[in-house]
This record gives sequence, C-alpha cells and structure tokens, in this order.
Amino acid sequence: MAHSQAQPVGGPLNKKFVTFMLIFLGIWGAVLLYRFIFGIGVVSGLTDYYPWGVWIAFDVVTGTALACGGYAVAILCYILNKGKYHPLVRPALLTSALGYSMAGLAIVIDVGRWWGVWRIPFGGFPDMGKYNWDSALLEVALCVMAYVGVLWIELGPAFLEKWESTSKSSALVGFAKAGLKFYDKALIWIIALGVLLPTMHQSSLGTLMLLAGQKLHGLWYTPWIPLLYLISCVGMGYAVVVWESSLSTTLFKREKENSMLISLSGAMVVVVGLYLVLRFGDLIISGKAPLMFTSGWLSLVFWVEIALFAIPLFILSSKARRSHFPNMLRASILLMLAGSMYRFDTYITAYRPAPGQTYFPSFLEVFITFGVIALEITLYYWIVKRYPIIGGAPAEASAE
Repeated sequence: MAHSQAQPVGGPLNKKFVTFMLIFLGIWGAVLLYRFIFGIGVVSGLTDYYPWGVWIAFDVVTGTALACGGYAVAILCYILNKGKYHPLVRPALLTSALGYSMAGLAIVIDVGRWWGVWRIPFGGFPDMGKYNWDSALLEVALCVMAYVGVLWIELGPAFLEKWESTSKSSALVGFAKAGLKFYDKALIWIIALGVLLPTMHQSSLGTLMLLAGQKLHGLWYTPWIPLLYLISCVGMGYAVVVWESSLSTTLFKREKENSMLISLSGAMVVVVGLYLVLRFGDLIISGKAPLMFTSGWLSLVFWVEIALFAIPLFILSSKARRSHFPNMLRASILLMLAGSMYRFDTYITAYRPAPGQTYFPSFLEVFITFGVIALEITLYYWIVKRYPIIGGAPAEASAE
C-alpha cells in the first residue's frame, strides 16, 4: 500500500505554549526537589496501609496501558497485516516510548528510598540468586526497564533518517547510514522483543493484585485478572492511536489515515467484545454474579466501568458507524476512560488493605502527576517538530 512519507512537522515552536510549559515544569521540578530532599510523606497522602496511590495507579499502571499503542499497532502491522498500518507505527511508538519513560520516572518518584532504585536492574549481579524470582513486581520492573530501551531503539530509524539527511557532520552521517543498514537486518528481532516484553509485564500488573486476596473486592478479584489486564491494554492502545491520530492530524494539518483508522476501529470491537465476554463469564462461573447488584456503591462503580466499555462496542458495531470519524473519536475516548477506570478501581477504589483505612491524594501528589504528563506532552511536541514521526502533509498544505 502507498503511504505518505513521515516528515518532521517543522516550523517554529509555539512560543506561548513552550513558555507556559517551561514555567510549569520549572515549578514541578522545584516540587520534585522538595520531595526528594524531605521525603515522600511531605508531598503525598500515602500511609503504611496505602503504600501506593495515584503515582502508581495512574502514572504506572494506567499510564503504561495508555502507552501500549506501539505494542498494539505492532501486532497488527508486523504480525497480522504486513505493513498495512505502517504510517501509524511511528507516532504510536513515540507515544509508547514517552509514556513508558514517564512511568519509569514515576516509579523513582514513588519509591521511598529512591537512591536504591539502581539495585533493580543491577542488584542481582553477579549473583543472580539475589533476585526474588517468585516476585511478580520484579518481573514488572525488569520488563518495563527493558521495554523503555527497546521502544527507543525501535524509534531509532526516525532519528537516523534525520541525521543522514540534514547533519553537516560527516561522522554523524556515516553513523546514521551504518545504523540504518543495521536496522534493515535487526529490526525484526527488535520488534519481536517489543511484542514479548509488554505481553509479560502488562499481564503481571494484573498478577500483582492477585496478592491482595480478600483485600480486593470480589468484582475485581479473579484469577483471570492477568488476562483481563492484557486484553484491555491492547484495546486502550488502539484507542490511543485513533485519538492521537485525530489530534495530530488536526493540530499539524496532516492528512487523516481514514482507511487504516476504520480498520483499527474494527480491531477495537474484537478486543472489547472479548474483554466483556471474559469479564462476565468469570463472574458467572465463579458464582460472583450477585455481587454486581449487592455491593452498594461499588456495584454502581462496576456498572459505570462496564458501560464505558460497552458503549464504544455499540458505537463501532457496524461498518457504517465505524466509517464516521467522529464516532471513532468518541469511542476511542470512552475506551481510554474505561481501561483507566478498570485499573483505578483495581488498585485504589476496590482495594481495602485494612478496615477503616482510606486514601486520597494530596494536592502536591496530583500536581506531580500533572507535571509528568506535561513533560511527556512537551517532549512529544518537540520531537515531532524536529524528526520524521508523523505522515507527510498533503501537497496543498506543504505548498502553503
């Protein structure tokens, strides 16, 4: 299939946007410094009963699922469709790389004794027996760290192409050419690793909550939770790609990849349908179906969550509705909210570690989360301006 070639958006940076972001990030950096100097307790609502909160539930558990666009599209593009979705891969990979990098930063912020984080990747060397290989959290930590590297490596050709075509340094041009030749041979193996790692750790994020046992409400506690987490993250990944594509094509005046997005919306229908079948099937088989109606306000939370999954399924159920771009956009937003709510409910709303204990994030805790998001948006904006990530603009827009 013929696709528009990825090009840098180009042009000057928006001064008002950049100025606002730099001021905001400057304040954010000061708050982070305050947190690292005086400890986690001065900026968060965390307690000994609630050792994780919004930094983990959103920045890590939800954030990495929203950053699964690269993983989800790679499955379709390289495994199932032989390049059909290729123009969507680079923007999805960039979103994934930034999202996972920010999740790694959030983990450092969340760890009480942050100066010991280096022990996660290196603490087991040279004696690998020092690792607790039965720990689901160790698997998540190692896989996420490895996947961050793999994502930036997958995105490498975009940077090499830019250096090859514009650099004035002969050494850098030579390095870029050699790098692109390397990718011609090695990319298939890099992609394979890029599919394996998120399959492992996204399911393991569900496995972590198996350890909660009776502390997690029965509507969310199930041995199937690793599979439900994996399936829902794929659906969220597709939704993010549709949403991101609509924003980038509008803001940067790029041509919409309508045919590919319609096909991608069809994949969303399959994934969401499978998720709902498994979710209800598990509750019925395990005898927990009455909990859907007898759990008080948590029953309401459950049905709101289910509705957020079911409405996109209805919106996209026919090809005619999938062909209407506003329908795709609405469905993608609802699906992102659905997957996010499912993760929040599992890690915070339906989780009760001790009787009578509650958790609510502090202002600075929420502010730090907004800072992580702002940093990701700023980096995305700068990279697409400078490097060939998004498909080229139509001829008329280029002439303008």
